[in-house]
Amino acid sequence: MEEAQIYSRIPRDLVRHLGVEPHNSSKAAKFTEAHLKQCIQQPSRLDVKSMLTHKAVLLGYNRPKRDTARTRNRKKAKGLNARQKRMMKVYHIKPQHQRYELFLPLHQLWRQYVVDLCGGLKPTVNPQFVQQKLLKADLHGAVITVVRSKCPSYVGTTGILVQEFKHVFKIITKEDQVKVIPKRNSVFSVELGSFVSHIYGNKMEFRASERSAKKFKVKGTIDL
Repeated sequence: MEEAQIYSRIPRDLVRHLGVEPHNSSKAAKFTEAHLKQCIQQPSRLDVKSMLTHKAVLLGYNRPKRDTARTRNRKKAKGLNARQKRMMKVYHIKPQHQRYELFLPLHQLWRQYVVDLCGGLKPTVNPQFVQQKLLKADLHGAVITVVRSKCPSYVGTTGILVQEFKHVFKIITKEDQVKVIPKRNSVFSVELGSFVSHIYGNKMEFRASERSAKKFKVKGTIDL
């Protein structure tokens, strides 16, 4: 019943009111165009005739260009170079701070850090596993001892590592003395509970931040 009403012929009085003849295609197209113009609230860039063709319309978009000259001239934030750091004494430890007891909390933090790093440091853990972890770990706060060196005066020096550079360790002893020990031609021992790990300085001539991505051999040799 509903389909019959949809496809039924338009009554004559309505045809006269709309001004559209059923068999006049040109007038029907004009009526459709006028009806669409009334229905569209916001005017579109496309005219109604192009909309009636049912063709796909590609909308072009141009990304705004950046000001290359401005970005080229923009200065990057630069840090201090090595000479400026030396002049400003960035790594200098003041005499009133050169006290062994001040760095004991740092040592306790380091011990807990290594225990967590090694998964608890159980007695059954493989010593080579601990050795590999220590080689890549941050050693600031560790108690290190020089066990072998080409310079006999360094042998036996023990203290808390307060600063590590590419070629030297800076430690503070129990006598509140700051010692600078070169890594090259020296062997260091690090004690942690029942574990004693030996570190060959020739294999450690890297910055602390670089050692985490470095691959080390478990066994090292040194010609003294």
